Formats: sequence, structure tokens, C-alpha cells
Amino acid sequence: MTQTATEGAVSAPAGAWGKRAGLLVGALVLVALVALFAGARYGFLLLIGLGFGIVLEGMRFGFAGPWRAMILRREPSGVIAQLLSIALVSAVAIPLLASHPGELVGAQAPVGFAMIGGAFIFGACMQIVLGCGSGTLVNAGSGNPVSLLALPFFALGSFAGAWNLIWWTDLGALPILTLQGTSGLAVTLVLLALAAGLFLWRAAPGTVKLSRRHAIAALLLAALAIGNLVVAGQPWGVVYGLGLWAAKGYAALGGDFAGSAFWSAPGSMERVQASLLTDYTSLTDIGIIAGAFGVAAWRRGALSAALPGYPARAWIATVVAGFLLGYSSRLAFGCNVGAFFSGISTGSLHGWVWFVAAFAGAFLGIRLRPVLGLEARA
Repeated sequence: MTQTATEGAVSAPAGAWGKRAGLLVGALVLVALVALFAGARYGFLLLIGLGFGIVLEGMRFGFAGPWRAMILRREPSGVIAQLLSIALVSAVAIPLLASHPGELVGAQAPVGFAMIGGAFIFGACMQIVLGCGSGTLVNAGSGNPVSLLALPFFALGSFAGAWNLIWWTDLGALPILTLQGTSGLAVTLVLLALAAGLFLWRAAPGTVKLSRRHAIAALLLAALAIGNLVVAGQPWGVVYGLGLWAAKGYAALGGDFAGSAFWSAPGSMERVQASLLTDYTSLTDIGIIAGAFGVAAWRRGALSAALPGYPARAWIATVVAGFLLGYSSRLAFGCNVGAFFSGISTGSLHGWVWFVAAFAGAFLGIRLRPVLGLEARA
């Protein structure tokens, strides 16, 4: 008995480390294959996507959770970390955009009625499913049943929102307004400091203003986002890739894109017909899912998230909210990543308007969760 127990105690850690080694080798092989068949740039982008997934899941950091913590408990650490990360990216991205106008583009979009409404709905829905664009990818990769259900409908919603995007923007929008150059960077940093000051002012007494974990996550995300901009020539995004996946499925079923000004445009059709391995956003999205999967498997040895005992209306709400996440984020020109994080860090004023509208929507989403059966009433 003693010998068997000893052998079991030794073999279990050895088996666990073998699986972990397999995860690392698998990730490296995947990156190498993409680099081999699509090109080094695309391999690097997949690697960056893996980094995003590892940081977000490994550091237990995101966007929806910190907003919820600030609204419900007035804990500012996560939101302050988001603003810090955006500031770090801004300090590099805005000067780079000014010095390389033909090589790099920002996440810039107009402010309009549909954009504001889309951001508000997105803010509400991301609290219903407890995941924004990147959060839904991370949670799905780590085996969360709610996000696994919401993700395909998120993709369908993104596809549908893009299909109707031109109609929505024709309702009225301002020209694209950006903060550029040295003065634009200075204004961006001041606005970020003021936003941080507002959240710190509203913080509950005794709460941690910026935890060590959140600070490290902010630094790592900033480095990865800058890498994404330099390698891809565009900022970190999420939503377009999901819509493209649905568009490819629609094309495979023989769908006709003539009814959509967005998807029938030459650039869009080219991406629909091209390999996913050459689409920047798709690669980082795949990397996020794979990175989160790797962290979850590393920790648990398997994806073993239990199925929540939600009532039927909660699962219906998850499907509807997932679809609306995709649809509204297309109208809002991005999610927490593409509009808030990348929009502000590359000088787009729509990122600030998105932030205010989505944060207001988050209050509604938090109130709706218990009504929809997704958590117990307070």
C-alpha cells in the first residue's frame, strides 16, 4: 500500500507537467504552422493573440468585471488599470500614427445616433453575460457555458450589424474627430487622468486603488496592444473578426451579399474569400480563445466548468444578449477593445463617447441580471 501511494503521488505531478509541456509545444507548433503557411507577420499576430488570452485569463483581468466592481462596490482598481493601460498605449500609438501615416491606421470612427445607442446596448448586454468582446472569447476558451452559448450568436450579431451598418450611420453622424500629434496626446492623457480621478473620488473608503495584479495586467496588455499596432498596422480589435466568421459561413451556404453595402464592398468581399489565417483580427481572436484555453487547462488539467442551474429565461436571455452584443458593437464601431481601448489610445473621440454611453448601459445590465434569472436578487 505504501509503495503504491508513493508511486501515485509521484506520477500525478509528472503527468500534470507532461500535459503542461504539451500545451506549450502545441501553442508553439500552431504559431509556427501559421507562420509557415501564411507568413511570419501572421504567425506573430497569432502569438500576440495568445498573449492577450494568457494575460486576460491568467491575470483574471477584463473589462466587464471591473466595471461591475466599480458600480456595485465602488472598487476602482480594475477600471484604473484599464485607463493606465490605455495611457501607456496612447503615449506610443499617437506619435507612431503621426510619424507613419501611410503605414499605420487608428481605430477612428464617427460619433452618431446609432453609435451612441449601440454603445449603450452593448454596455447593458456585456453585464448580462458578464463578458465584453474579449471577455466572451476568454470565457468561452476557458469553458464558461454562458459564453460558449453567447459566442456564436455574438458572431451572428456582428455579421448582421455590419450588414445594416450603412443604413444606421445614415441616420446622422458627425465627421470623424481625432486627437493627433503632441497636442492630441497631451489632451488624451489629461482626459485619462481626469477620468481616473473621477473614479478614485467615487471609490469606497478603504478600497485598493490599483492592485499589483491589475497593474501588471495593464502593463502586459499595453505591450501586446502596441505590438499588435506595429505588426498589423492597425490597433487591437475583436468584433470584425467574429462577424467575418459568420460571413464566411453565410458564403459557404451560398448566401448573396448584394443586399449589404458593407459586405458587398470589394474590401469586405476580398476578406470573406481569403483565408482566416491572413485576417489580422481573426488571428488575434483565435489566439485569445486558445490562450485562455491553455491557461484554464494548465490550472485545472481540463475544462470542467459546471453548467449553471439557470432557469430557461436565463438561457434565452443569454442568446438574445449574445446577438445584441455583436449587433450593437458593429453600430458602435467596436467593443471595449476596438472602441474604448483602441479608440481612445489612437486619438479617436468616438472612444470617449463610447465609454460614457457603455458605462451608462452597464447600470441597466446589472439591474437586468437578477430579473432574467442569471443571479439571485439582492
